[in-house]
Amino acid sequence: MLPPRNPDERLKARGTETRPDGRFEPYQRVRESDGWDIPEDSRLLRTEVVTERPRSIITRNTSPDISFDRSINPYRGCEHGCIYCYARPTHAWLGLSPGLDFETKITAKPDAAVLLARELARPSYRPAPIALGTNTDPYQPVESRLAIMPGILRVLSDWNHPVTLVTRGQTVLRDLPLWAELAAKDMAAVGVSITTLDADLARAMEPRAPAPATRLRMIRELSAAGVPVRVMVAPVIPVLTEPEIEAILAAAREAGATTASMIPLRLPLEVAPLFRDWLDRHRPGMAAHVMNRVGAMRGGRDNDPRFGHRFRGEGTFADLARQRFRLARRRLGYRNEGAALDCSRFGPPPRAGEQLSLF
Repeated sequence: MLPPRNPDERLKARGTETRPDGRFEPYQRVRESDGWDIPEDSRLLRTEVVTERPRSIITRNTSPDISFDRSINPYRGCEHGCIYCYARPTHAWLGLSPGLDFETKITAKPDAAVLLARELARPSYRPAPIALGTNTDPYQPVESRLAIMPGILRVLSDWNHPVTLVTRGQTVLRDLPLWAELAAKDMAAVGVSITTLDADLARAMEPRAPAPATRLRMIRELSAAGVPVRVMVAPVIPVLTEPEIEAILAAAREAGATTASMIPLRLPLEVAPLFRDWLDRHRPGMAAHVMNRVGAMRGGRDNDPRFGHRFRGEGTFADLARQRFRLARRRLGYRNEGAALDCSRFGPPPRAGEQLSLF
């Protein structure tokens, strides 16, 4: 059961209203009245950003479910506040709540570009596409002020290193020249996540993420600049957004997306009670129906973490959604897979005064 909302906090455009303790905390904090009816001054809960100075920036993984083995996340936590975000449980590792803390207490890594250049320069390094945005969005609102991403992209371009991105943040358009520069060398691909085309639903479910129309504009401008764009119909929420699969694919294709993918809703660890609470507050008449369908796709549970299953789901409803997606993707002329990114030109940038030979 989730703790009640703090009445002394005023919330504006937040995904959740509560701050449950993380799963590693030995104690739970519960507000209790002391019997003194003294009114407290309420305060608007604002986003706090702290700085982290890690010793390395590239994260490695060996998961059989994903196509990349390395990634960079310039931020921990995400101000977009998407209620269903699978990354919320990672805040528990910091001793923070996967609820409100995840979307209001952000950790930034301003030295990311310097660390990246240092790691690429190691003699033992072997290139393969680096994935950005795999945990939290590198183009979340705070990026417009901190501008960590341009340095990362500049290093990658200087070293001729391929990169992929998953985002729903419109600040990506600020860096359009850098993305176009990488794409011109077959070294970049961008995925734009669209959950729904319903602006009101998006505002409630993804309160500080760009509206659906803005994300379609992002696809349009990235594509026009020569950047290959994948539309990611993710997550597909049974009953709530599932009816929009074909409409999202059609709108994204018209905007210029050339490939597409979909992932059914995942509710790992602390995300499940947060999502259930959101349904009860925002879609009470559909809550039971949505969660029954989720259970039908996840072996009777809120979540199935098994490799090979967590990104696909199982059962009749999951199979039907995949079939609808495949048929619409084929009808709309999407490619099955994006072009392979070029790793063959990886190498250190020329020193000052040197010219880079192309032959």
